[in-house]
Amino acid sequence: MSIQSHFPALASGFSFLDNAAGAQVPKECIQAISSFLSSASCNVGMPYPGSQAATQVKEQARKQTAEFLNCKPSEVAIGPSATALTFQLSRALARLWGPGDEVVISELEHEANASPWRNLEAAGVTVKLWKARWDEGGRLEPADLRALVSPKTKLVAITSAANSLGTTPDVAAAAEIAHSVGAWAITDMVHYSPHHLPDVRQTGVDLAFFSAYKVFGPHMAFLYVREELIPRLPTDKLWFIPEDSLLKFEPGTNNHEGLAGWLGTLEYLRSALGDGLSGREGLLRAYRRIEAIERPLVEETLERLQRIPGLKLYGMPGAEGRVGTFCLNLQDQAPLSVAQRLAQVGVGVAAGDYYATLPMQALGLWPDGAVRVSLAHYTTPTDLDKLIAGLQGSD
Repeated sequence: MSIQSHFPALASGFSFLDNAAGAQVPKECIQAISSFLSSASCNVGMPYPGSQAATQVKEQARKQTAEFLNCKPSEVAIGPSATALTFQLSRALARLWGPGDEVVISELEHEANASPWRNLEAAGVTVKLWKARWDEGGRLEPADLRALVSPKTKLVAITSAANSLGTTPDVAAAAEIAHSVGAWAITDMVHYSPHHLPDVRQTGVDLAFFSAYKVFGPHMAFLYVREELIPRLPTDKLWFIPEDSLLKFEPGTNNHEGLAGWLGTLEYLRSALGDGLSGREGLLRAYRRIEAIERPLVEETLERLQRIPGLKLYGMPGAEGRVGTFCLNLQDQAPLSVAQRLAQVGVGVAAGDYYATLPMQALGLWPDGAVRVSLAHYTTPTDLDKLIAGLQGSD
């Protein structure tokens, strides 16, 4: 069975090349949601069968997400979106920090990993910008971060993969620098996790988040908080929730059918791509295959884009240090008009700033932004052919 056959939406023949905004979902995810809702729609914690099923789904989703992130289940919080989770975290940090404290954010961030920390300025926190080296394709140099941090630094925010340019910075180096001055490190893994398997232990970060819907799953998100930090975060919570539990980041009822769908997505990864292996080993095997599929696609797309007259490509020029996301403009053509033309020939791409206002401003592309093409492991050569033909204005 081909990879594409697992994704019902691909049967339409439309070329989904806006995967950075949300990936398509496999039938395993769809069937899991349908099965959960068809049997019962119940809340957790009660002794009857429907409630027990919901409880098991929630427990399994937390456990398997911990395997996905390489952390403990008790370090995983469930939320409606990455942005909602980071703003919730920001409100907690505003109660800890104030005048004299500093936060550093990188210039490659999606606003989910920028605005929540910039909001701390209202509490008197100073926010510093770790600028990218645009003459090197937008690379983040760790030495530049080292010059910004001090004993006043409380947090360093860095993306694992930029949703605008596809750049993959050295997160482990940034976390090490943050820790050298006693600061915490948070990474945005939203755009990274469809292409590479996250590993919070290896990177050494204290906080991380990702969205399931970017990883072929439902619209929901997860937050990792290093165990030692959990009791120190004064969140808005129900009074009886323990301070040392990440349940304090989960007000209200979780999206249980979404959690069932996320388990279906993880099953797809392990069964279709991971040789049926269980646990993190199955995910490691799956992501090795994803990386092997995507690398030649990235190389081919770069080579073909760079041959189109009048096309300006932003970001890293080669396949190293990036994922399959390409930020570009065509000479004398508005980004939105290019996206509209591509849509008419059956190709979906993004146009604008994609909530990545910092890099767009640094590149002088604000407010119109640029065209963004973003691949996934189910992208085919036919999809690329249609893209290139559409960019060239041919049928």
